Amino acid sequence: MENTFGIPIIPDNEDERLAKLRSFNILDTHREEGPFKHIASMAARMFNVPIALVNLVEDEYVHTKGNEGLDVTEPVPRGTSLCSLAVLRQEATVFENALQEPCLLANPMVTGGMGLRFYAAAPLTTSDGYNIGALCIVDTEPREFSEAERKVLENLASVVMDNIERGTT
Repeated sequence: MENTFGIPIIPDNEDERLAKLRSFNILDTHREEGPFKHIASMAARMFNVPIALVNLVEDEYVHTKGNEGLDVTEPVPRGTSLCSLAVLRQEATVFENALQEPCLLANPMVTGGMGLRFYAAAPLTTSDGYNIGALCIVDTEPREFSEAERKVLENLASVVMDNIERGTT
């Protein structure tokens, strides 16, 4: 797998994490069905960003299950999706200005036509501690992101995870 970040993107518990993700049987569901579209739309409005996504990180690809503001039709290679970084941490991952982040300077989402400048993502963490994806918000302009905003994003990610674990996707 190509890795544009220049840092390891595979967590130590990768096999168990993937098994947990697959146990939910949601990778092959339609991306615009269920609550994920609504949560992505709510996140975009709450944070005043043009793009919000509910993404699941599989072994080779990142699958979008809820989307606001981006025409995502195909899975994105894991080595280019910033959600690959978000599943490495227990707290929100925030890049207030992607052009100031060494690990993002070779990333096509930053250097290419998308022009990603701001990214914040809260991991989708299962009740037994596996990060299977992320709720992320994106902007083409750099911006500050407060601790209170981090907490709100993390709480929204918990709502996504509750829906996944209850099977209401």
